[in-house]
Parts: sequence; structure tokens; C-alpha cells
Amino acid sequence: MNSSFKESFRKIVNIGSFSKVSGPLVFFLIVIGLIFVMSVIFRVNTIEVIGNEHYTKDEIISAVDIEEGDNLFFFDRFAAISRVFAKLPYVEEVFVSRSLPDKVTIEIKESKALAYLIVGDEKWTMDANCKILGKAAEGESEQLISVSGINPGTLLIGEQLTVTDYDEIVPFLSEVLTQIQDRGLTSSIKSIDFSNRNSVRFDYTDKYSIIIGDAARVEYKFGMFLSAVEQLKEGDFGEIDVSTAMTAVFTPY
Repeated sequence: MNSSFKESFRKIVNIGSFSKVSGPLVFFLIVIGLIFVMSVIFRVNTIEVIGNEHYTKDEIISAVDIEEGDNLFFFDRFAAISRVFAKLPYVEEVFVSRSLPDKVTIEIKESKALAYLIVGDEKWTMDANCKILGKAAEGESEQLISVSGINPGTLLIGEQLTVTDYDEIVPFLSEVLTQIQDRGLTSSIKSIDFSNRNSVRFDYTDKYSIIIGDAARVEYKFGMFLSAVEQLKEGDFGEIDVSTAMTAVFTPY
């Protein structure tokens, strides 16, 4: 092998070695540069909160743990969502989105207190899914439905109701409350009696006592009693029994 060939071979090897080193190095420098630019330029300047009613904007922002000046890209949205659920029991759903160059939007859907349980001297509120929301504020229970005949277990704010004797009563209650909420009957029903789980009843307005019976076909039974109410006269007062889910039986007072 002559000297000129050796020199050419040595140059080729050196160039190849430099390329192998410089490629990863250039990529690394580019990544570092991008991280630097992102950390300096993309900082939160606007925080928008949508859908809040029970909580103030500041309470929600505090729970998310974000503030102006935080980095837009390094902000952990999933951890923020977990913090919201842990701190704010009235929040049912939360979405955190980023908009370039400097905006964060927090959109929430809040649970609405629909009913309450009396435990000792306290009234504990819950939503249609039987999620415990906390102790009723002064005057709040006047707008809610009283639920009696249920023996609650330990009440944990933000968690679903538990009972001490009959677990199936919770989904039953939830279905009843959901029907009331979805059909817009909240203002017409003030109390529900679960003392006899096979003969659950409630008063509808000041005119009718409704017996829906057990947990079977709850949605259908609600439709039946409302249909029966439409057929009654203005001066009628009495009991409407739809517990069989076969027919509505009206017994006047």
C-alpha cells in the first residue's frame, strides 16, 4: 500500500469519525436550544376559567396550581386535573388546554347539590350520582330534596355515598335522583322516603303521594306517574301507585 493511498484512507476515517460525533452533538445542541426558547418565550400570561358556579375563578386556579409566568409547555395538565378533583368536590369534570403563545383555559363542569341526608344534627348534600359534596350551608337545604330511611356509612367528601346495611340502595337512590333531575322535577319534590326499600315513595307538589315501589324499571315508573298526573283534574288530590310498573292506580284522599 503506497503512501498516497494511506493518506487518503486516513482522511476518510477521520471524516467518518467526526461525522459520527458531530451528528449527535448537533442534535443535542438543537434540543437544548429548543428547550431554552420554550422556557423563555412560552410563558403563561392569560388564565381563563369556564363553567364555574360554586367555586370562584381564584379557587379553581389555586387548585390547578398555576400562575402567570409559569411555562406553558412544562405545565403538567394531568397532575393539575388530579389536584382539582382532590381539592374541589363539586367539580365533576375538568379540562385543561393550552393555546399558543401564552394562554391556559380551564373548563369545568360542576356537580349540583340535589338532595341531602340528615346525620345527627348535620345535613350532608349530594348530587344525582350520590357523590357527597359536604355539609349544607345555611339555608341551602331549603332548595334541596330530603332523603330519609337510609343509614349512611362514613361520609367522605368527593366520594359516593356508602350505607351500612344495603349497598344496592345507593344505585337505586341515584337512579331516582337522576330521573328527578333530568325531568326537571326538582322544585316539585321536597322529600323521598326509603324506609321501605320495596315501597319507596315521595310527595309530588302538594297534591300527590307517589309510590314507585322497588328498584325495578324506575325510569318507566316515572313516565307512568307523570302520564297519570296529566290525566287528573285540577282539584284531584291523592296517591298514585306505580309500583307494579303495569298500571298507575290513583286513590283520592
